[in-house]
Amino acid sequence: MFEHLKIILVGTTHPGNIGAAARAMKVMGLTQLVLVSPKIFPCAEASARASGADDVLSNAVVCDSLSEAIQDCQWVVGTSARDRSIQWPQLYPAECARKLANHPEKVALVFGREHSGLSNEELDHCHALLRIDSNPDYSSLNLASAVQLMAYEIRNVYLSQQTPERIELPRWERGVDQQTMDRFYQHLEQTLIDIEFLDPQAPRKLMRRLRRLYNKAEPCVSEMNILRGILSATQTTAKNHEKQD
Repeated sequence: MFEHLKIILVGTTHPGNIGAAARAMKVMGLTQLVLVSPKIFPCAEASARASGADDVLSNAVVCDSLSEAIQDCQWVVGTSARDRSIQWPQLYPAECARKLANHPEKVALVFGREHSGLSNEELDHCHALLRIDSNPDYSSLNLASAVQLMAYEIRNVYLSQQTPERIELPRWERGVDQQTMDRFYQHLEQTLIDIEFLDPQAPRKLMRRLRRLYNKAEPCVSEMNILRGILSATQTTAKNHEKQD
């Protein structure tokens, strides 16, 4: 069930939380667990807290970075309890679950560190931000509890639809994965430097804002080919002008 959906835990400090998250996933039928730089794993405490979800733990993929974990994903949602200076599109649990369950490509739901959550650099890789509405006077939600809440919402989608309404798209209409998006952002940044729109010594938040813009657009394969073609043509024109000068 939902083999296209990854649950990603970033920088988990306590191994017990990993085991509890695995248990929360298995109870609701989710199986794809990815761990980014866990402090301690594997660990007997994780296995003990998993309480029978040992298969989810044993099949968990361990990565060194979030970009590595999501390189084959087309849509990524990050979680955060903090307000950010640059606002990401926000989703609440039920809507987020529907989008994750019904997305035609590979997707990921990313949970941050227990004490500090996801960094802005990690949120740069996300298309939207999940907000779990909680008591404003005490908004701290245990990591495994947050995973359990979203796993429950995702299972509700399955129960309400019996089978998720995922549509198989032609290759050129499919969303591009994060590895492709990262190459595009590198190309975009270099092009902006070439035409002197971006000062690499004082970039401010330009690339972060552009990431948010293009992440919201969710370009497909054919659209990405057009965007890369525009960047290449822009660079060629800029070089020709330099030669003429």
